[in-house]
Amino acid sequence: MTVADERNPATPETSETEPEEPIKQRKNGLYPGVSDELAESMKSGWADTELHDLEPIAQAAETAARRAALSARFPGDRLVIPAGNLKTRSNDTDYPFRASVEYAYLTGNQTEDGVLVMEPRADGHDATIYLLPRSNRENGEFWLDGQGELWVGRRHSLTEAEKLYGIPASDVRELADKLREATGPVRVVRGYDAGIEAALTDKVTAERDEELRVFLSEARLVKDEFEIGELQKAVDSTVRGFEDVVKVLDKAEATSERYIEGTFFLRARVEGNDIGYGSICAAGPHACTLHWVRNDGPVRSGDLLLLDAGVETHTYYTADVTRTLPINGRYSEIQRKIYDAVYDAQEAGIAAVRPGAKYRDFHDAAQRVLAERLVEWGLVEGPVERVLELGLQRRWTLHGTGHMLGMDVHDCAAARTETYVDGVLEPGMCLTVEPGLYFQADDLTVPEEYRGIGVRIEDDILVTEDGNRNLSAGLPRRSAEVEAWMADLKG
Repeated sequence: MTVADERNPATPETSETEPEEPIKQRKNGLYPGVSDELAESMKSGWADTELHDLEPIAQAAETAARRAALSARFPGDRLVIPAGNLKTRSNDTDYPFRASVEYAYLTGNQTEDGVLVMEPRADGHDATIYLLPRSNRENGEFWLDGQGELWVGRRHSLTEAEKLYGIPASDVRELADKLREATGPVRVVRGYDAGIEAALTDKVTAERDEELRVFLSEARLVKDEFEIGELQKAVDSTVRGFEDVVKVLDKAEATSERYIEGTFFLRARVEGNDIGYGSICAAGPHACTLHWVRNDGPVRSGDLLLLDAGVETHTYYTADVTRTLPINGRYSEIQRKIYDAVYDAQEAGIAAVRPGAKYRDFHDAAQRVLAERLVEWGLVEGPVERVLELGLQRRWTLHGTGHMLGMDVHDCAAARTETYVDGVLEPGMCLTVEPGLYFQADDLTVPEEYRGIGVRIEDDILVTEDGNRNLSAGLPRRSAEVEAWMADLKG
């Protein structure tokens, strides 16, 4: 990869008294400067590429409704929601950019440096989306700057952005000065744009800003129809990704868990925006490490593969699915025993998901089944009520049985406890149900045959008007059905 060797150390000035900041030159670039003749040549001879027939994005009506709800909650307050900035990976390379969930949820836009500002008026707010305009052709930015159009691609013009997102658009480079001069109450979503926060430092309070963040998190608890459709797309792509993995398990055995990771990633990038989180491709005893994302271990016939992965759609909605698969296609007797216990626990958990139920009910139902099995197997002393009261099953279950799902894999994380884990399920909520049993390789409290076996089964469950729908039902869950599915895929 090359990076802007020819950045100009001395670009033209905007006036005699106010020189424009020069475009930064790479220290060891091969071109020391730009001749006047070349600079003049690059200013002209370019076709007009303005896009005139743009249609609003698919979720424009939904984002407008979300902004209206936000406006109603904070009358009279100026609201500032940044997308965030590029983050340096190393030297002059950046991480792939992902806009803040709050910003993308309210606008549908995903470009770096964007900021949504809601200006208060008598009967609501006026929304403006502040963006970088197309890169400048007069001063050479479009070909000299490392973020110029010829280096990283064309940005939408402000006029184009207005058509796409249904929001008036302005130049974000002017926003910080405007915010410094602003009066009246202001709230900002923190943690994404240090420059914007600095401009508001004397106008905001942590308490008021937290109220904004919490509201935007809780607003996502119940998904609209567009969101449900995107979640189903994410899950459907994820199902195909799991099928891809099963078909290449022989190649993974010849290499490592990395082959599984790369195989699933290909599906995510072809059909979606990315993976929704670091794929867990845990073979053998690695399955007992809950977030095993190193994915550098061996894949051996006779072991289990715990694959926890999800495709993220182009609109940022992610699936989160786990299957624990026998690498050779058949569960051993002890593997099946443990797997079937987790399956029974998941069945109990899914059955508890319905409108009006407490959020905690599915967790409690699944944990009870796991505790019963552990007592039955003699791994912990009963009765079951004692085990649950003391949380003794957690030595082998470790984690909660699920979480909200949406634009974040652990969605709505800033919501108040009383509206989330102590809340009640409503139609449109989407959550995971994912019990597991993990017997560490060095756990001397269990028989040797259990050690190094980890099993998790996870599905994405939508709360409906009359119960629930398993969005990931396209992947088999029963042990016998998993074996038949794998055999069919392997031909």
